[in-house]
Amino acid sequence: MLTSPNFWMGLAGLVYLIAGLLLFRKEIGTARGWDKLIALAPIFIAVSLAVFAPEHFRGPEFVLDSVPSYMPWRPFWMYFVGCALIAAATSFTARKLVRVSSALLGVMFLLFVCMIFLPGAFSDPKDRFGWAFVLRDLSFSAGAWALAAVHNRATFPRKSQWITVVARMAIAIAAIYYGVAQILHPEFVPGVALEKIMPAWVPLHGVLGYPAGTILLFAGLALILNQRARAAAAAIGAVMTALTLYPYLFMLIHALGGPAADITEGLNYVADTLLYAGSALALASALPRWQDRLAKTM
Repeated sequence: MLTSPNFWMGLAGLVYLIAGLLLFRKEIGTARGWDKLIALAPIFIAVSLAVFAPEHFRGPEFVLDSVPSYMPWRPFWMYFVGCALIAAATSFTARKLVRVSSALLGVMFLLFVCMIFLPGAFSDPKDRFGWAFVLRDLSFSAGAWALAAVHNRATFPRKSQWITVVARMAIAIAAIYYGVAQILHPEFVPGVALEKIMPAWVPLHGVLGYPAGTILLFAGLALILNQRARAAAAAIGAVMTALTLYPYLFMLIHALGGPAADITEGLNYVADTLLYAGSALALASALPRWQDRLAKTM
């Protein structure tokens, strides 16, 4: 058991979750309304990165296969990414060097988009799941840069503003795409539109897709139009947080004791959904409150 990547993935996630809640307890405790959820953004991102990291050290073969064939020393890059994920998770949790780590994390996810997922999407443009992967990692990149914008706002206000605009558009497009896909194909698991049919044993399995897809669609449109954008980003974060707990954590618990591949899949779905939630909440933290914007125009 101690040699299982699944064990270390779960342990890493729990350690960073507990550490994050302890270190951010003051901010969470004093926040009100949406801000209480928004304050969890760095914790959600750190926990997800920590869950992904052990796969890169002794994980399934698909991790190594994800490294492009033209890259030299392919195993090195797998280990390098694992170290980078742990470093970023530690930085966000300890709140040290966050400006640098969030910016570099955004670059890394953007490289994944350009080097891994875009070529796959272009090879079969009609495959909606290929574009779902592109938009997923683009959203992860946007969330990391939104976090960098928050920490650079005092020093580089104009630069941070433009970064936030780009992050808002990236997450908005993904939310609209996922929302439409979910409404048209409710039989698939909700949230990030990936290639997995919702198991029939999950309670309400035929119902979850419609409300989740509707919220993502309208929140994405609000982000595109920049109308109540902060609340819209927080709404995306809220629905993805809810989906992390149900059905994905529920599905992970159900998979425990079964084949290792099913547990790995369950851990990845939990971390994927939580990371998307954290990215949307990081964007919300970078966006101005609508009351503040209204005051500036008066």
